[in-house]
Amino acid sequence: MSKVLIIGGGIVGLSSAYYLQKKGYQVTVLDKGDITDNCSFGNAGMIVPSHFVPLAAPGMISQGIRWMFNSKSPFYVRPSVNGNLIKWGLKFVKHATAKHLANSAEPLRDLSLLSKKLYEDLAKEPGFEFELTNNGILAFYKTEKAGEEEAHLAARAIELGLDMAVLSAEQCKALQPDLKLDVLGAVHYRCDAHLYPAKLMNALLEFLTASGVKIIKNKEVTKIETSGNRITRVFAGIDVHEADQYVIATGSWSPAVAKMVDLNISLMPGKGYSFMEVEPTNRLTIPALLCEARVAITPMNGRIRYGGTMELDKINTRINMQRVKGIVESVPQYFPDLNPAIPNQNDIWYGFRPCSPDGLPYIGKTEKKQNLVIATGHGMMGLSLGPATGILVSELIAETTTSLNLDAFKVERK
Repeated sequence: MSKVLIIGGGIVGLSSAYYLQKKGYQVTVLDKGDITDNCSFGNAGMIVPSHFVPLAAPGMISQGIRWMFNSKSPFYVRPSVNGNLIKWGLKFVKHATAKHLANSAEPLRDLSLLSKKLYEDLAKEPGFEFELTNNGILAFYKTEKAGEEEAHLAARAIELGLDMAVLSAEQCKALQPDLKLDVLGAVHYRCDAHLYPAKLMNALLEFLTASGVKIIKNKEVTKIETSGNRITRVFAGIDVHEADQYVIATGSWSPAVAKMVDLNISLMPGKGYSFMEVEPTNRLTIPALLCEARVAITPMNGRIRYGGTMELDKINTRINMQRVKGIVESVPQYFPDLNPAIPNQNDIWYGFRPCSPDGLPYIGKTEKKQNLVIATGHGMMGLSLGPATGILVSELIAETTTSLNLDAFKVERK
């Protein structure tokens, strides 16, 4: 039986393990933490075929510069003499074009639709109850400018075959009758869905363990040994792991791990924050995106999760309370009767989204190491794209025809 070692126990790593064990591989998952502290647990739980616009898009540079001067804004780049950030930034500028946006739309759409279908299939399996709900997402806006941008997005989405609708304020109220709204309107991303990340991850861990997948926690990779164009061994402290095939699915830590095999992966960690509040009256039934504020709000298991911000910086343990306050203060501007309190620091979750400079994930084999697959760089869509990435990883390792054309996601693209 062929052995596969997956480095990284987030949604991408666990999804890869799921589909590989289905194909009969002997799988080990190795993670530097206890797995419950990664982005796959603390995110907004949104499945988003609507997000076919990459982070590197026209207008993001000028908007980002304006946000830099607001301590509560949804985007921030921490000034520093950081060679990786400079290189990443130059690549980002290169890709923030209308041509790149047009070239990226269909690959991102196809990856998202595949992932959504796989989530729907997974939800039918015994033991996989993770509150998958297909009632879309409402992207609310308060200004005419944001409304125009959303209407343009909806028109392009419809061209791509995605289900969206532009709604008036009254139509929004009809969909969320128990919430007081202060908005001009919304676009209903009817193609989208949501789930409860903690239930999903726990169900995956339980299933994989019961299926014979070895899950090794709190073991950080310290060295990768190679011979010619193959990886031979992976070291985690004094532990040594040998396999036939290897997968690097370590999110924002991927550049450091890939460097051990002389591979450069251009990624910056984008820190995001979230927190939860009890919502016993279930007023919010459809997840919301607050367009101008860039805040995500999702009902989960009798509570509401509020999340947002993107801080590009080195991986760190700081909590920027101004950014958290920005999330808190934005909510009642759209929903006057939703007034989340500023959470205590120990109730604030934060995680690092692995952001590629062109806004597309890296999924594929590498030219340098023939028994290595890279699966990282999903930005804010890691949970959304996890199953699709996982099945593609399994197909790459099995050397069968992949479910999607992977040219847009090549690891060694420029």
